[in-house]
Amino acid sequence: MPHAISLAKQSTCTSNLKRNRMAPRLQLEKAAWRWAETVRPEDITHEHIALAYRIALLACKRGTCRRNCKGNPNCLVGIGEQSWLGEIDENTFHNIDDPNSERRDKNTFVGLTNLGATCYVNTFLQVWFHNLELRRALYCFQMTRAEVHNMDSDYEPRTICEHLQYLFALLQNSNRRYIDPSGLVKALGLDTGQQQDAQEFSKLFLSLLEDTLSKQKDPHLQNVIQLQFCGQFSYVTVCNKCGRESPLPSRFYELELNIQGHKNLTECVTEFLKEEKLDGDNRYFCETCQSKQNATRRIKLQSLPRTLNFQLMRFVFDRQSSHKKKLNTFISFPEVLDMGPFLEGKDEKCTYELSAVLIHRGVSAYSGHYIAHVRDAHTNDWYKFNDEEIEKMEGKKLQLGIEEDIAETAKSQTRKPKCSKGYHCSRNAYMLVYKRQVEEDNQTETSILVPAFLQKLVDQDNKKFEEWCNEMSDMRKQSVDKGKAKHEEVKELYELLPTEDDQSYEFVPLEWLKKWLDDSTAIKQIDNSHFLCSHGKLHPDKVGEAKRISPKAADLLFGRYGGGPRLDRKDF
Repeated sequence: MPHAISLAKQSTCTSNLKRNRMAPRLQLEKAAWRWAETVRPEDITHEHIALAYRIALLACKRGTCRRNCKGNPNCLVGIGEQSWLGEIDENTFHNIDDPNSERRDKNTFVGLTNLGATCYVNTFLQVWFHNLELRRALYCFQMTRAEVHNMDSDYEPRTICEHLQYLFALLQNSNRRYIDPSGLVKALGLDTGQQQDAQEFSKLFLSLLEDTLSKQKDPHLQNVIQLQFCGQFSYVTVCNKCGRESPLPSRFYELELNIQGHKNLTECVTEFLKEEKLDGDNRYFCETCQSKQNATRRIKLQSLPRTLNFQLMRFVFDRQSSHKKKLNTFISFPEVLDMGPFLEGKDEKCTYELSAVLIHRGVSAYSGHYIAHVRDAHTNDWYKFNDEEIEKMEGKKLQLGIEEDIAETAKSQTRKPKCSKGYHCSRNAYMLVYKRQVEEDNQTETSILVPAFLQKLVDQDNKKFEEWCNEMSDMRKQSVDKGKAKHEEVKELYELLPTEDDQSYEFVPLEWLKKWLDDSTAIKQIDNSHFLCSHGKLHPDKVGEAKRISPKAADLLFGRYGGGPRLDRKDF
């Protein structure tokens, strides 16, 4: 009877500890051995031993423990069972994203992967892809390895034109939501970890493309870069004494415009063409006068390309800091621009429509992020191209050139001036692209077919993508099926773990149970060897690291996972 009272006291002690939210481990150890202070060794009974092994401690109920009670072998709460009981979300059974999230939606454009610091490259590629004449011309590029490629192997372009035409074909007909431009970037020798000068990249790339295409036999291909992007102006110097004009012709791919002190694009162009006085140390040597004379110099625009690029000089050299800095000047620009008044000796209308706005987000000239707002030539809808992400711009979102600066709060931003209808205003736009308007009879066909030899390569890539999607779907399904089976196993076995009073039981390691609940597929055998004392029995001081479970649960776990030795009350 006294021993039964001791067991009851042990249960009461545990209950009190729970209610008082005390750290129970030390208290439980004292309670387990308190009888040893008054009981002589020859009077030790099975009840005392049961106290030492804490058999009578109350099992914790779910919701009462924030974490598992390691000092209580009967506490089976907080060992990882929470994620397996109740309703289960199938997504918890795998870490594989839905492959269909990588699939291109119908009637959408394809994005480009940012390889580290190549967002500036991606913006230009998207702008050039939407130049239909350039895309059509590149599809006609001859001497391409794609035409004789063996479809049993992966296609690897070598020249810049081969890379670009294959990239354009993928942008047009790929099933992927975005594609990887690393082949082209590598061929250009660009450092993917370092942001280059975007404006310089544009000029160098077009120059390289022009040089490559000039070697083609087709006259249209030879001249496509000149027709699309190349204009001509002259630096004209006039001697104040004799009036002699000295023109110096020059070609350009874009007009570089100073924006300091200006509010709109027209002011910037006007300043670009304004007359400059040459006097003092800057006097001009006149060939007619055979001496230095005061003179005037100005730029005369003689011809304009079909695609007119304006480089807004956002990044300028700061003499005080000896570094580049970014100008955050707001510049307004029209959707429709008449360049006729700026052309020398021509009264005809020369109307351009805005087709793209390239934007630099960030307060520094040496870092930040590049995106592009581009008009679709088929629908005239505007889209925001941000590497892999593409968004249609409409309604309130149709504010061209408006992008919040990185690392700058809304409060610190300069207030945007009001723009008239048909105008847009930006302090982050660094390049404006205008397309010349043409008569309806002369409009370029907007539908462009990918040549058969390139379409085969696109189909091959689409096939690989579909195979990858199916493989990922199968892996997801297998993981879900395993997870569901594990869910049923855990629910079934966890309900069998607790042992009833006065029934037989066995011990298994707490850490093993946690690992079993974490991932049954990689679980090892049950190892009870470290619980043994020097006599080969269950060490009473280590029982806090074990859990007491029912024989039925023990049979199932040892039968499925193996291991040992199996420990029960005979091993006290």
